Amino acid sequence: MKTDLLDIRHADCMDLMREYPDDHFSLAIVDPPYGIGEDGGKFRDRKGGGHRVLPKKGWDTAPPPPEYFTELSRVAKDQIIWGGNYFPLPPSRCWIFWDKLMGGDFADGEMAWTSFDKVVRKFTKCNKSPGAIHPTQKPVALYDWILRNYAKPGDTILDTHVGSMSIAIACHYAGHHLTACELDADYYAAGCERVMRETQQTTLF
Repeated sequence: MKTDLLDIRHADCMDLMREYPDDHFSLAIVDPPYGIGEDGGKFRDRKGGGHRVLPKKGWDTAPPPPEYFTELSRVAKDQIIWGGNYFPLPPSRCWIFWDKLMGGDFADGEMAWTSFDKVVRKFTKCNKSPGAIHPTQKPVALYDWILRNYAKPGDTILDTHVGSMSIAIACHYAGHHLTACELDADYYAAGCERVMRETQQTTLF
């Protein structure tokens, strides 16, 4: 899928990153597998609205190898990595905490490691995800907030595991050029359809 701002490919992330020289991208915002088995199946709605089922794909059985993080830091000047608490990353004073307003048996939120020398920040929004196309789908509003707080005008963005493509919708409206890839053909097709549908709106919210 290609537009003036979006270059989204059905491809392996390592192959994609090998195409680019050092520091090609201003910022990588990525949500790689954590290795905790959150790759489909039956999910209880986080607001008590029943269940939803997505195919069990098996892609979340292990985190990425060290080579992935080495290549990511090579091609992008800065990085924001969701699930950073699961990976052997260097110390950082700047973490992002997404408060999902869940409570009960669910985790209160998710953490992202960043390469920035800034203070810890929190984004608060419940993720209802009605009609979600991906088991770890994040809201467009989260990516919009990240772009407003961590990207500068004209920054080029990389996403190596674009999944439901929420970040693509946010980049479209924020005016950032995004290069991204998704290895799973089903997610790629559903994500492209979602981007085309949701970017036809005149405003993001």
